[in-house]
Amino acid sequence: MLKLASKTGSVSAVEPFVEKLVNRYNLDPNKQCSILISLTEAVTNAIVHGNCEQEAKTVQVRSRKEKNCIAVRVSDEGTGFDFESIPDPTRPENICKCGGRGVFLMRQLSDQISFYDNGSTVEMYFNI
Repeated sequence: MLKLASKTGSVSAVEPFVEKLVNRYNLDPNKQCSILISLTEAVTNAIVHGNCEQEAKTVQVRSRKEKNCIAVRVSDEGTGFDFESIPDPTRPENICKCGGRGVFLMRQLSDQISFYDNGSTVEMYFNI
């Protein structure tokens, strides 16, 4: 488990966390990239949007191995969000907007994604 303060500098702890997963489960480099990008996006969203960068609040990252996949769960202390109504960043009116691509990337790079606790927890699954 990884417990992070809600400041953007905390995101730097994601890479060593992913490297440990890769080494522990002997994951392929392409899977490593998908996990790293997805987890970086999830942690950044949790810090910035979930916990509103309130350093007293934490973000927790957990991982577990299931039969044929690695599950990575990110939880914040925020109130959540409506993950069903996120604008599609690939639509012409959104292409030039700054931000708004994190959940899209997480959905594209993970093999399955689920939201819990009104959106304050996301769990991503990566087939191995």
